[in-house]
Amino acid sequence: MLIKESHADVQVTVDGKETSMRIFVFHPMIPQYPSARFPGVVLFSEIYQVTGPVARFARQIAGQGYIVAAPSSYHDFTGPEALAYDVPGTDQGNEWKVKKTLPSYDADGYKTVDYLLSLPTCTGLIGATGMCLGGHLALRASLDSRISACVAYFATDVHSRTLGPYDQSNTSAEAPAESNHTIDKFSELKGEVAMIFGIKDTHVPDAGRDLIRAKLRDAGVVFSFYEFAWAQHAFIRDELSKGRYDPAITKVCFEVLLELFGRTLKTDLGPRDGQPEKVEHVC
Repeated sequence: MLIKESHADVQVTVDGKETSMRIFVFHPMIPQYPSARFPGVVLFSEIYQVTGPVARFARQIAGQGYIVAAPSSYHDFTGPEALAYDVPGTDQGNEWKVKKTLPSYDADGYKTVDYLLSLPTCTGLIGATGMCLGGHLALRASLDSRISACVAYFATDVHSRTLGPYDQSNTSAEAPAESNHTIDKFSELKGEVAMIFGIKDTHVPDAGRDLIRAKLRDAGVVFSFYEFAWAQHAFIRDELSKGRYDPAITKVCFEVLLELFGRTLKTDLGPRDGQPEKVEHVC
């Protein structure tokens, strides 16, 4: 399926402060079907914003018939440009990850869903996915009942309640009073969830994965839980992955995504227009 790439700048307001957030859009195209409508997918990035690997992941999804919208998570602090996969970029991304508030993350997700639903080419069915930080954000965004399905790749900081400013003295598996952390709000998840982890992921260790699984089950969430024996953290990142990229397991995981999204989200082609297709002769 062909893809058209663009971006949209939207305004996000949190605590009375308005900032501009860029949403990178990857839109499927079917020649001779001008009224085709597609499900939407919100794709949340890792701590480096929308990098080359994130954009390639977006294109893969869009090529299967989904409008992919990838927001720039750090618009509170900087522009939409990606951070570098180096020590300064990593340090900056990790700093902003905990400086950005949970209400700001929530506003980003809600605004991105709003954008997708505003498109006449969107069917109104929405999924969410993401890797690392983005896996957490996809899961958290799915607290919005408008999201029907979520595929979260190695969602960091869920088990430890360490997304956004947090109480570093709290290491208990039990929820702090009036917690707004994602793991303590699983009962609000209405759509189906697929969680994907590597057993060798040091960012989400065995106990953390066990806690997430137990909390999902206790909350009555419809979910699947995948753990791959030899996979490490960020194993789907095909660039500068520090030796962790595993294309074979990545392929299996993409099939998991396609199965869940294909079953829960639908494509509406609309009527075929019958007009002859004009193919441009280009090299």
